Amino acid sequence: MSRLALPVITPLADGFSRRISYLRVSLTDRCNYRCSYCMPDEGMVFRPRKDLLRFEEIERLVGIFAGLGVRRVRLTGGEPTVRANVVDLVGRVAAVAGVEEVVMTSNGHLFPELAAPLAEAGLKGVNISLDTLDPERFRALTRRGEVERVIVGIDAALAAGLEVKLNAVALRGVNEADVAALCAFSWARGVVPRFIEHMPMSDGQLYDVERQLDAAEIRALVEAHFGADLVPEGEAAAARGPARYWRLVGDGAHRLGIISAMSEHFCDTCNRLRLSAVGALHTCLAYDDAVSLRDLVRAGANDDELRRAIMAAVAGKREGHSFQRDGGGGPSKHMIAIGG
Repeated sequence: MSRLALPVITPLADGFSRRISYLRVSLTDRCNYRCSYCMPDEGMVFRPRKDLLRFEEIERLVGIFAGLGVRRVRLTGGEPTVRANVVDLVGRVAAVAGVEEVVMTSNGHLFPELAAPLAEAGLKGVNISLDTLDPERFRALTRRGEVERVIVGIDAALAAGLEVKLNAVALRGVNEADVAALCAFSWARGVVPRFIEHMPMSDGQLYDVERQLDAAEIRALVEAHFGADLVPEGEAAAARGPARYWRLVGDGAHRLGIISAMSEHFCDTCNRLRLSAVGALHTCLAYDDAVSLRDLVRAGANDDELRRAIMAAVAGKREGHSFQRDGGGGPSKHMIAIGG
């Protein structure tokens, strides 16, 4: 598919001079897993298909964002691979003028079959969720997942030439004993593990302060197990997303990332926007307010009107989140509805 020239438009920047270059697009609020920190046991109401952005709407909106300076697009969910014809969508987004990289966040369950077609369509990388290597603990956390199948999916992604990172939500008393094992598993495959602090989404109902494992504690677990200090990498290493990266002293190949929203804030370098599966533009994960780009599109808005709506939303982007360790300060929306 040929790429058209981009119009010359002032790149997106918020009121705090943060340049926006990264867009996360949720393809669905549905998932084939039911992770305990991501969605409640019951009461989930999934949006009907007609409410979701159609592929041509996603393609058009991504093009407008690219014209405003977005260069990296991450496809999320729910679980993005359960969206029908996802390979076709990846090809469409990868062909948008100005988009330099299309990546995905997935649970990996369908990657044994989809890794090669997705890479062929233009996907460059995937972050696969893997909270533990223990089959029983994995099934308890995901409420239906199969760790063996996810591992096959990871290896399929690597075989397809994708850049692979592993995401683990670190929970005290649940999988803290898995931190070192996940590092060893990742490093043996040339993969970077990333640990995510527990966050008070869903009005705090899925959050438990007793399960909070801070970034410094995660690093201490790794240092104690491998007998070496971790040293931070520079800001340039974190420019692509929210993780901050660290390397083991004496072995530059052994590096890990930590997304430390609770204990070591990174809002001052935020370069991201989130577009939900129903076309709601969220300027911050931590708040519920959003602008419905889908409604504007379906009401017949032209590209200039959509640009103005996006720029107005970005102008109102807050300086930072208000997460609190007691579970307050978070949004009512579930993580599954916005894609992390």
